Amino acid sequence: MIFIIGALATLLASIDSSIVSVALPVFTADFETSLIVAGWTISIYQLVLTATLPLAGKISDVMGRKSTFVVSVAFFTAASLLCSVAPTVEILIACRFIQAVGGSGLIPSVTGILADIFPQSRQKMVGLIATIFPFGLIVGPNLGGWLASTLGWRSLFWVNVPIGIVVLVASIMLLPTGVKKSAKIDLAGAGLLGLFLISLMAGLSLLGSAQTRQFSILVLLFGISAAALIFLWRHESRTAEPILDIELMKTRPFLAANIFNIIYGASVIGVCSLIPTYAVSVYGMSTLASGAILTPNSITMAVASLVVSGLLIRVGYRKPMLIGISIMSVSLILLGFEFQSVNVFGFGISHVAFIIIIMLLLGTGNGINMPAANNSCIDLMPESVATITALRAMFRQSGAALGVTVSTLVLELVGDMGRGFTYIMLGAGIILLLSIFAVMVMPRSAQDNYRVAKDSARAQG
Repeated sequence: MIFIIGALATLLASIDSSIVSVALPVFTADFETSLIVAGWTISIYQLVLTATLPLAGKISDVMGRKSTFVVSVAFFTAASLLCSVAPTVEILIACRFIQAVGGSGLIPSVTGILADIFPQSRQKMVGLIATIFPFGLIVGPNLGGWLASTLGWRSLFWVNVPIGIVVLVASIMLLPTGVKKSAKIDLAGAGLLGLFLISLMAGLSLLGSAQTRQFSILVLLFGISAAALIFLWRHESRTAEPILDIELMKTRPFLAANIFNIIYGASVIGVCSLIPTYAVSVYGMSTLASGAILTPNSITMAVASLVVSGLLIRVGYRKPMLIGISIMSVSLILLGFEFQSVNVFGFGISHVAFIIIIMLLLGTGNGINMPAANNSCIDLMPESVATITALRAMFRQSGAALGVTVSTLVLELVGDMGRGFTYIMLGAGIILLLSIFAVMVMPRSAQDNYRVAKDSARAQG
């Protein structure tokens, strides 16, 4: 039952990250606003979610899993209700801000709860919860398209309310209270980190917009980001209980993991979010077909994650990551070649079937990689599993924003969509393949993690 509660909360977060994207044309018509303003209903959610993830993870580790989870679900559900009755696009954007604050606490606290409840099978449970995300990515766009066209855009947020109430009541009744720590929350560090991430990601988003050339705003945003990073580094180096443990993050396993997460976010999450645009502009697919093209990727990702999750204790972390990265790299490189038809053993394969096959392959590689990548380095600080989970998500989201920005800039500079996507896909595949060097530094298995953690503790006295 506890796993089901966590799975439902994860499903909510996953669906809400993709369900709103189909309603942007409806927002522009209903609120009589521009697409750029309507797009902030998505952007504000991603920005706030990324910026508040580390704080949410730290709160979960210090204040307790249950209280963090309950408050997060309550915020998320209440904000969903407010979104559904928003009278203006500005209020809708503000409500999405609140929704993101609640959403940021869901994944770290769920991971912490599973690690506490299932200590002997933590690797398997954390891997299994990762299989929920692909299902949400399948349900989100398809459910969102149907709801928006039949019941209107407000129904996109109604769906969260009954599920949120069920999860809230069940979590209050079933989740153990857990143990609170006496540690303090580094609010100043969290504020500086949030300012750094929000200004950086907003600047990247503005830089990647083909319609915008506001140089002064870009300079201001990147200037604020740089100043916040300098003050954050000084503050975190001096405070006793930092939101970001600088010394820990500089150790080889954590540094390698963070480098991998940025590369993975940029090459896979960021670039793959442009695949519908790639299908429309390069192969002339319809908008409906371009959205459906992601479904095979999500299905094989979920199946592969499910299988690998049960094998992690036996095979370790490094082998699945190396296999998964290799498969994903080959898939991205294949997408870089513009095939109108492919002949295999005398059988002709259309470009649509070719893309579907590659998406199946890409999802398989992602599913093989994900459970191992999500578990790697957690054993180094098992008492801070939520904090580590939040930092992992933060680096991946930041990498995704960077990937989208660079990709849109390449498309604009090249001028030809086909040639531009060739450069993007080939570049993403090669860069992802280079992340193997980071994986080789990360612990090979849980046993390696325990040994590294013990050596680190011994070195610190």
